[in-house]
Order: sequence, then structure tokens, then C-alpha cells
Amino acid sequence: MEATAASTAGEIMTSPVVTVTAGTPVDKVAGLLRRHRISAVPVVDNSGNVVGLVSEYDLLARSGATAGQLMSSEIATVSPETSVDTVRKLLVDRHFRRIPVVQGGQLVGIVSQGDIIALMATEWVCGACGEAVRGDEPPEKCPRCGSADQFSLQEQLPGT
Repeated sequence: MEATAASTAGEIMTSPVVTVTAGTPVDKVAGLLRRHRISAVPVVDNSGNVVGLVSEYDLLARSGATAGQLMSSEIATVSPETSVDTVRKLLVDRHFRRIPVVQGGQLVGIVSQGDIIALMATEWVCGACGEAVRGDEPPEKCPRCGSADQFSLQEQLPGT
């Protein structure tokens, strides 16, 4: 992926995040996933610390009455400053679909595979030299020629 060096988890994360507590009944978890059209929800304690994650897979494959009984507790987290390339590597290497973003132990967002795909689909082209840079926003200056404020959004075709 050719993300800009400035692309961080904090820049592409979804926030606020739909969460549940360990005591949330399974039917409520399923209802939240359906209503918000998401495939997983972080489980947080009373202080807002991430203690696990309940995914659609967990609902289908495990038995239990509460989020705490179904959740996967071995999850990775990243900080808002973590590079998108590092997040991408975690998603691929650990076969995750999403990673919670924490700051000072508190959940502040979540980055999913779809967030990174959306970033990959957004490309800015320098009007001065033609350099392409991917990101939600155009860079302040071109990494190749140093030109500023000459970027135009280039729509990506499927498969590129």
C-alpha cells in the first residue's frame, strides 16, 4: 500500500465506537451489530479499557449468555499515532478484521480493513509533477517536487 507517511490510525479510525460491557446479554450484542451494520464490537470495562472483542464469528461459534463469555480477549491494540502501514501489517499477519485504537488505556476509535481499503482508494495527484499520494486529505506538499496546494483528487478504478 502506498499510504502517505503522515497516515496514522488516528486519521482513519472510526470514532466514537459502539461498545458493550462484559455483562451485556448476547441478544443485545447481536442487535447492536445489526442496527449499526458492523461485524464486531469492543468489550470495555467501567473505565473504558478494552478487555475484549465480540465478533459475528464469536456469536455463531461460541456458547454463552453475555459478551464476556463470548469475547475474544487476546486482541491487539494500536495508538492514534501508529502508522497505517503498521496497522495494515497487524491486520494481515494476525488475520484480524479490525483493531481498537487506544490512548492512555482508553478506547478512542477502531480501524477496520474497510478503513484501510477506503484510504487506498483515495489518491491525490500533484499538478506540478504528477506524483500520486494516497490519503484522506491531500498532503501539505508534494513528496517529490515540494509543490504545495496543487493536488487534485484522482478517482480510483476497481482493481487498481
